[in-house]
Order: sequence, then structure tokens, then C-alpha cells
Amino acid sequence: MILETLIGVTFVAALATFLTPDEHAERVAFVLSLLPVVGSLYAWYAFDGTGNALLDGGSLAFATQIDWLTVGGYTLQWFVGLDGISLPLVVLSTVLTSLAILSAWTPIDVRQSQFYGLMLFMEANLIGVFTALDFFVWFVFWEAVLVPMYFLIGVWGGPRRKYAAIKFFVYTNVASLAMFIGFMALVFNLPVDSFGLPAIAGALRAGELGGFLGLTPGTLAAVAFAAMFFGFAVKVPVAPFHTWLPDAHVEAPTPASVMLAGVLLKMGTYALLRFNFTMMPDVAAQFAVPIAILAVVSVIYGAMLALAQQDLKRIVAYSSVSSMGYVILGLVAYTELGVGGATFQMVAHGLISGLMFMAVGVIYNVTHTRMLGDMAGMADRMPVTAGIFVAGAFGYMGLPLMAGFAAEFFIFQGSFTSTVLPAAPLFTATAMFGIVIVAGYLLWAMQRTLFGEFSLETDYEVTRAQFHDTAPLAALLLFTIALGVAPETFFDMITDAVVPMLGGGA
Repeated sequence: MILETLIGVTFVAALATFLTPDEHAERVAFVLSLLPVVGSLYAWYAFDGTGNALLDGGSLAFATQIDWLTVGGYTLQWFVGLDGISLPLVVLSTVLTSLAILSAWTPIDVRQSQFYGLMLFMEANLIGVFTALDFFVWFVFWEAVLVPMYFLIGVWGGPRRKYAAIKFFVYTNVASLAMFIGFMALVFNLPVDSFGLPAIAGALRAGELGGFLGLTPGTLAAVAFAAMFFGFAVKVPVAPFHTWLPDAHVEAPTPASVMLAGVLLKMGTYALLRFNFTMMPDVAAQFAVPIAILAVVSVIYGAMLALAQQDLKRIVAYSSVSSMGYVILGLVAYTELGVGGATFQMVAHGLISGLMFMAVGVIYNVTHTRMLGDMAGMADRMPVTAGIFVAGAFGYMGLPLMAGFAAEFFIFQGSFTSTVLPAAPLFTATAMFGIVIVAGYLLWAMQRTLFGEFSLETDYEVTRAQFHDTAPLAALLLFTIALGVAPETFFDMITDAVVPMLGGGA
């Protein structure tokens, strides 16, 4: 019952934080957020699962499967479990939430109990997304994540917070509707009597899908695949479905941006891996070329947009679009290293993007500006923050012995040797060019903001950041280096879960 305890404790922590007076909320929330961290680390330590959660249910770790109720001949179940794909994302969610809460101590000074309560409520639902194996349970968690993020942006965000929050909510809800319709069209034409994801995946991979409204099984599968891909691609986001992301990031408070880039975007790539590429590998192979084109366009276009920005936060936001393009490329390659590297990139990007957004937030807390043209020479006034910012930027560029390098190396090697993707070397080489653009905009941004003569015009003194601002940055940097030096920490369990899904289908 460790997963039920983990989710339940996090919900209780959220409720307790809501009821805590504002003057004590930040410390109470941080202490309570350590409980899920301990639980997830224990799950990692005790993990003994092998295989894939959707294809080899008997090997699930910490699994619970209890019938709940029957509706229209279908049984709804409380069905949760972990495999090597979901466990690293659960650990990422808990660790990043605690560090994001700690980073909020300076910028969040109103309605603290509500803010921190929403952060913990969002964490509980994120854990649910990565552990649920019944579609309706999973979908409840999936939709519930949107609610706290909407309020975090809309209440504590910047001047255009209401517009950004509504845009985020509308885009993601429309995408969820398309995904829901596509998935249910599959379920209602399969010989299954539950919404358990393993049963549905098994039936789809066995070719048991029937026709619907005159559509052949092949056509229905293609239409449903496209609907689900669209729904998840908006969440990732993949260009051209990315336009909600920069507005949400720029207006969101720093801790919300950390969670949005670090974990919420991974919901989309995780769902693509579970639903599209695990359940329907044959259809994924049919759509390999257009999906690869979207991946490469996201890599290059996102990097080019970042290069054109003057706002530090927008630069980091657009870089996430580029980084998620690498994940899609690894998935569509459908090789052990490609899919494994894509999953590893989800964790690596979560750490590095969280570090970058926190660093931008610390600089903003001191300078009250994020514009490149307004500041220079920050390294003299904030040497620790500047040093970690530079290290994080090099991690984004793929510096060896950092997690980003390992992830991109796995993806490129896996995609280059793909037999599913036509012209795989060409797509890989084009995507690799994105690294050059990433180096360009990050080096340019650092040169403008951190080095040279101090030039910020302000009426107050710019001094070093406080310890509780820099401690989360240092922790994320250490985690990034640790995963880069020893990627097998997560990569071995990831490949154990990836290999079964490559054994059949495409």
C-alpha cells in the first residue's frame, strides 16, 4: 500500500497546509513536503519490478488492483503500480516540489497557506498520473493537476496572469477532450470489460480492435491515434501547439514555472509513451515521418524563438519546447536507446529546467527585472547564483558528465540507428543542429546579464541572494551532475521497462 500511502499523505499535507496560518505556512509546507520525498526514495530503494506496467502486469512494483464499480458493462478499478518508466518521474515530482516550495519563501508573501496548499495538492495528483493504471482513475488525476496550476498562475502571477491562466486552462482542456474521445473510441470497440490500461494495451497490440461507423479497424486506429497524439502534444507542448506555454511561464510565479516545466510538461510525453507508442506501435510506425518532422521542427523552432527573446524567462520557456522535441524524436525512433533516452531526458530536463527557472527567479527577486538589456555584471554582485546559472546553462547545452548530455547521447544514438523511422540519420543530424542554437542563445544571455560592468539602474542595493534561495539551486545542480556521472541510477530500470514494448508491434 505504499503508493496509496504516498498519495494520501500528500493530500493530507495539502489540507494541513491550507489550514495553517500564513505566517507559518512556508515552513510547515516544506517540512510536510519532505514526507513524499522520503516515500518516493523508499520506493526507489525497494523497487523490484521488471518489465513494462502495460505489458507485463505481473512484474509491477507496489501494485494494488481493487474493483470499484461497474458502469455499462465496464469495471472501474483502483489500479496503481510502478515500473521503471514511472518511478523516476514520481521521484522527480516529489523532489522538485520540495525544492520549489523552498524557493517560494522570498517571492510569495500573500495568501501563503493557499499557495503552498495548492502546490502540495498538485503534487499529489502528479503522483497519481504517474502511478494510475486504470484509465478513469488516471484521467481524474490528469485533469485535477490543471486546477491548482490555473490558480497558481491566475492569483499569484504577473500583470497578465488572468489571460495566461485562462489560455493555459482552455488549451489543455480542449486537448484533453480530443484525447478522451480518441481513447474511448478505441475502448468501445475492443473486447475488454474494464478500463485497465494493461488489458487495453494487450487487446490493441493483439489486433483485436473492431470497426466503427463504417470505419475499418485500421482507419479507426489511425484516427484515434491522431486524436490522442494531438491531446498529448498540446500538453508537451510540440510546435505548433506550444503558444500557451510562454504566456503561462512568463506570468506564473517562479515555483509554479518550476513545476510546469519540470513535471507538468512530462505528463504529455509520459502519456505519449504509454498510450500512443506502447499501445499502438504499428500506427506509430505509420506516422513516424510526420511525428519526426514535428519533433525536429520543435527542436529548431523552439531554439530559434529563444534566440529572439529579451526576457530571460521567455528564453528558458522556449528552450523547453526545443528540449521536448528531443523526447519526441527518441520516442518515434522506437529503439531501446531512443525510447530509454527519451524517458531519461524527461528526468534530466525536469532537473535542469527547474534549476534555470529558479535561477531566473532569484535574479528577478533581487533586480526586479528579467530583461537582458536592463542588467549586466550580475556575477560580481551575485557570484553564487551566477555560477550555478552558468553551470545549469552548460547542462542545457549538453556538457559531458551532466544529465542533459547523457539523455541527448542516448536519444541521438537510438534515433540514428532506428529501423522504424525512414531517413533516421537525416532527422537525427538536423535535430543535433539544435544544440548549436541552444549554445548560441544561452551564451548570449549569460554574456548580457552576468558579465561585463554592472549597469542596473536601481534605487536599492543588489546583493547576494539568501541561503534559502540558493540552496535549491545547488541541490538541483548536484542532482544533475549525479545523474550525468551515473545515469544507470535510473537508466537501467528505464530500459527494463522499455525492452518489452519493443518486442512486438512496430
